Amino acid sequence: MPQRHTVRRSFALVAAAGTVALGLTACGGSSDEGSDAPGAAASATLPSVSADEALAAQVPEAIAEDGTITIGTDSTYAPSEFLAADGTTIEGFDVDLFTLVAQKLGLEVDFQTASFDSIIAGVDSGKYEVGVSSFTINPDRLAQVTMVSYFSAGTQWAVKSGNPEDVDPDDACGKSVAVQTGTVQVDDVTARSQACTDAGKPEITIDQYESQADATAAVVSGKDDAGLADSPVIAYAVSQTNGQLELAGDIYDSAPYGYVVPQAETEFAQAIADAVQSLIDDGSYDEVLQKWGVEAGAIDDPTVNPQVS
Repeated sequence: MPQRHTVRRSFALVAAAGTVALGLTACGGSSDEGSDAPGAAASATLPSVSADEALAAQVPEAIAEDGTITIGTDSTYAPSEFLAADGTTIEGFDVDLFTLVAQKLGLEVDFQTASFDSIIAGVDSGKYEVGVSSFTINPDRLAQVTMVSYFSAGTQWAVKSGNPEDVDPDDACGKSVAVQTGTVQVDDVTARSQACTDAGKPEITIDQYESQADATAAVVSGKDDAGLADSPVIAYAVSQTNGQLELAGDIYDSAPYGYVVPQAETEFAQAIADAVQSLIDDGSYDEVLQKWGVEAGAIDDPTVNPQVS
């Protein structure tokens, strides 16, 4: 699907965006999710969970020995994962939720910022032990790594308030569109552009940006006519623009987000899935999603390598 899911800003990034007084993001949920300001959400206290000895016993020895799990994440994708106002601390609902997952496994977390399109390769090479970055589960990714579903998101579009360029997501031929590099949205808008040319219409100009913050800022500035991203991310970005952007069209192509682990680590993946299930059962999962305003994306059946189209 086309999200960052196919999905992925911080107040620090906002300053760099110039006219954007916001923390911008990149991977759904309802169109009004993610409306809480990052500072308000971050101030809420995480629920307390205890380690589950049976699950901890399934952690690979190399991880269990040092007690810390190294995680690759693209910290430009609010409200999923982004930099706090100090420009250093990584926060977001992905961060909070996986921190609790790690606690269930008896582990500490070490989140490390990486470019989104480098994380899966980093997990495969052993640089990271897990990838947590709003990855939409799709067949291409499942061919490379093992994934554990934990959330559901879709894709949605955003335009300047009032839609001055009259952008229709279902017929954006001739428009310029901003997307984050490496996301499923790139595939989405590429297919739409091909459909335009096949119909004898102008192609869509696709501008790819390294961060979702930059993609959103391009729409705010008018450089691009529209942008698309994972539904919770684009809704959060819009909520942070002080009325400069608005959502366009409906959420579509909903699909699960997945944690990324090496392909051979299926037992570890099952332990992660069981830890998520435990958090769902005790209510901690819902607390985290409600803290960040993304509860519309909740699931009740975390699964290793779920079947997706």
